[in-house]
This record gives sequence, structure tokens and C-alpha cells, in this order.
Amino acid sequence: MYRYDELDQAFVEERVAEFRDQTRRHLAGELSEDEFRPLRLRNGLYLQRHAPMLRIAIPYGLLRAAQLRKLADLARRYDRGYGHFTTRQNLQLNWPALAAVPDILAELATVQMHAIQTSGNCVRNVTADHMAGIARDEIDDPRPYCEIVRQWATLHPEFTYLPRKFKIAITGSAEDRAASEVHDIGLHLRRAADGALGFAVRVGGGLGRAPVIGALIREFLPLADLLGYLEAILRVYNRYGRRDNIHKARIKVLVKTLGAARFREEVETEWLAGRGSAPLLTAADVERMRGFFRPQPYEALCDQDVTAGREPRFLAWYRYNTRAHRVPGYRAVFVSLKAHGAVPGDATSEQMEAIADLAERVSFGLIRATHNQNLMLADVRQDRLYEVWRALEAHGLAMANIGTLTDLIACPGLDFCSLANAGTLGVAHDIQRHFDDLDYLYDLGNIEIKMSGCMNACGHHHVGHIGILGVDKHGEEWYQISLGGSANGFTALGEVIGPSVAKHEVAPTLVRIVEVYRALRAEDEPFIDTLRRVGLEPFRTGAYALHPQAA
Repeated sequence: MYRYDELDQAFVEERVAEFRDQTRRHLAGELSEDEFRPLRLRNGLYLQRHAPMLRIAIPYGLLRAAQLRKLADLARRYDRGYGHFTTRQNLQLNWPALAAVPDILAELATVQMHAIQTSGNCVRNVTADHMAGIARDEIDDPRPYCEIVRQWATLHPEFTYLPRKFKIAITGSAEDRAASEVHDIGLHLRRAADGALGFAVRVGGGLGRAPVIGALIREFLPLADLLGYLEAILRVYNRYGRRDNIHKARIKVLVKTLGAARFREEVETEWLAGRGSAPLLTAADVERMRGFFRPQPYEALCDQDVTAGREPRFLAWYRYNTRAHRVPGYRAVFVSLKAHGAVPGDATSEQMEAIADLAERVSFGLIRATHNQNLMLADVRQDRLYEVWRALEAHGLAMANIGTLTDLIACPGLDFCSLANAGTLGVAHDIQRHFDDLDYLYDLGNIEIKMSGCMNACGHHHVGHIGILGVDKHGEEWYQISLGGSANGFTALGEVIGPSVAKHEVAPTLVRIVEVYRALRAEDEPFIDTLRRVGLEPFRTGAYALHPQAA
């Protein structure tokens, strides 16, 4: 894991001191809200419905145990005893007092954390596959390149005030667990015929009001040219991106307006013109950064059967909440933040502390945040899995539902967000209640539900097998249902199947949809495959059967 050097630490501490003075001046009336707004946004601070919200960066989702303990401590002392893990591998505190935020940032700096550029019109937190470094299908570990990009993008003098926010994801596997194709830039590690590493480059992906899958503008970018090519893309965006309309300011609109071919031409021209002065990654640069992400000191073990004679609850947990590891004798363990009755993505201070303790005992002191709002212990010896299960179960973190319908993604919605049109958390609980029979849940197999409270799509509803979007109709909360989305290597955008439904009808509508699936599926056929095979119409008909309250 990357560790700050003296320059990094000094920079973060100076930024805290700067923001402390800015906050003091704002509270004293010396800075208006309009003057303070861009300053707080670049330090991760939003003003939400009920209180400020602080978004804390977890670069590429990787945490040390001491960092997770600090987050737990801050949540207990400055918030309401919990934090919310997001789809972009950040953690949000929903109730801090404005005057206390500089103190929170100062404490984060003591464990090499910050909230810099987690909001605002700049390059945001760079994200990666939560299986990075342990996936069997990985070409190379993407995390060193994430860290290189993070350092390059932090307070880059040209790109501090972009037309709009900007998100980059990097993946090294065929299965796109980083959802990189719906990012402003998605980088896919590739290996050339001669063995050289490089990237396929996609640009202009995004969700929100106008969901788009990113356009492939380069099949293979040599590794050395990574930063120079990123600069060329951002310069073209800075030059031509719209600043007069917030809804048309994202790079996806520019790519669509120019067309992918013209955009590619502009980027290539800019890149070639600047190659003499563009930053080049040397082999030494890459090797130095790789040094922070070397494989853990794994023991020489063999894979073993740890299920014999164990109780059914453990067997279900092992099947759904653990994954194969590239090193024999180890498994990756998902820590479920989706217990039925809990808020998806929330973890209490006590839970975070328990996970930190467990990580130190069984997973080299490291924890990962996933894109699905869960956590992961990536390097658990197989002979310690039962111990891990017992420890997680004691803290409500062993719900055996990873990859199932109730492992749903949900943004905070109207309960917290000032932009939301409808609530999400109550709907999530209703879905959990309707699908609380685990045998029934397991029979359904992998079904991804993603839910957003507004068109900004923080819950990624466009790429859910089942997507749910909250909308406002004359002051009432209604919900659009879409089907067919995906973001795991076969990226597709879901299609709205019909009129929106009332809040109390969302879960019953989902029940009807999955019953159509059960009636039509071939043996062992996943939900998304059945949907693609038979089309939307049977699901549309089933969803609205006996459903007069759609509008």
C-alpha cells in the first residue's frame, strides 16, 4: 500500500491549515457562501438536506487497519456513530458540524488520509477493481497506475477547474469490476504481442441524465505515455467542454457532440504536439510505485476443503461471500454491509473497529472498499475462514447475500441528499423484507439491483440488472423500473419497462419480475441471460399484471 513521504504529509497538513482558515473566515462572515462553496467542495464538503456531508477519499479502495479505526473514531465523535461507503470507494460522514470539519481533516492527516478533490469540478478519487492484485484473470495490478494518476491529478494546475467533475477508473481484468466503461476515462490494462504493457482507453462514459458507454479511442496506449495521453484528453475537454450549461458540461456530451472519431483526432493531435514536453513514465517510475503493492508474504499452502462437517449457515456464507484467490490456500472474503434491515453501505463505528481488528489478525492489516458498497478482507488463509465467519457474524457482517438480489446498491436518497427526488432507504428495507427467505433468494441466483434517488445516478441504476430510479410526481415519490443493465465486462444500459410505480409497489413489482424469470429461465440460467434471451416484453407484462396504480 502506498505510504506518504515527507512531501505528501506536508502537503496534506498545509491543505488542512488552509481550509481551517477558510472555514474560520466563512463562519466569521468574511467569506460569503458563494465564495466559500468552491473552497469547501475541493475539500470534500457538501451541504445536504439536514447537515454538512464530508466525503473522505479511499484511493482505489485500499485501507490500513489504523485508517479504518480512525474513520470509526471520527464517526463516533463527530457524527452519529456510522459511516457510509459509496460506489466510488469513498466514505461519507453525513452529520458533521461545519466548524468541526477542519479538526476531522487534521485527524485524517495523522493516518495519511484526506478529502481533497472528492468533490468539485476536478479529477475525483481514482478507482480500481476491488480484486486488484489477487484476481486470477488479471493482466497486471492496476493499483500502482491508480496511485500514479492520483498523484499526477492532485492540484494539477491545468485541471483544477474543469467544466465538470471528472472520474477515472482502471482495471486489469476481463471482468470489469471497476465499471470503467461508464467513467469519464476508463483504462483497461492490455499486453501487446511483444509482451509490453499498455492500456486500451475509453472516454466519455457516464450515467446521470444521459447515460453513455465510453467510446474506445485507443486500442493500445504504451505504458510510458499514460500521463501524457491523459493530459491530452483533459486539454481537449478543457478547450471544448461546455461551461454554460451544467447538464451539458460532462465530457460525454463533448464526445457525443464531436463524434468519437473527431474527438479521437483532437486528442491524438494534442498528444503528438505535446510529446516533447509531456510527462513520460520511466521503467524506474513504474517499478518504484509497484514496490508499494508487492504481493503479501503468503505462506506456501495448498487449497483445502474447509466445508466438511460445518453448519449450513457457514456453507452458505462460504459459497456467497468468499472468492477464489490467485494464491493457493487463500480466499478473498466479502464483509457484507447489506444485512437485511440495515442501510446498504453503512457501517457502525463498532463494526469498523471489529473489521480492523480482524484484518490485523487474518489479512495482513488491510481492508478494501468495493464498488458494491461492501468491504473485503482480501488475503484470508482458508484454514481461518471459519474463525472469520464467526467473528463477522458476531457483528452483523456475515449476511450470506453477496451477489444476490438483496446485495443491492442504494444512494442515500431523500433521507439525506438535497438533490434527491425520492427516498431509497425505505424502499431497500421493503425489498429486503419481501426477499427475506434465503432459500428463495439463493434459488434466484445473481441479480443485481441498483437504486438511485435522482437522475444523478449515484446508485448506478442504469447498469443494474434491475434499476430503480426515484422520481417526483406532484410532490409524491414514484419509481421507474429498468431492466437489462450490466457493468461487468459486458456493459449495457437498462431500458425503462413502463410507467413508474408508487413507493409501496416497488418491492411487489420486483416479486412479479423475478417470478417471470423463474417461469422462463433455462436450467441454471442467470437472470440477465434469460432477460437477454427472451427480451423485455414478458417481464414488462408480468411487472404490471394486477397493477392499476402505475402512473
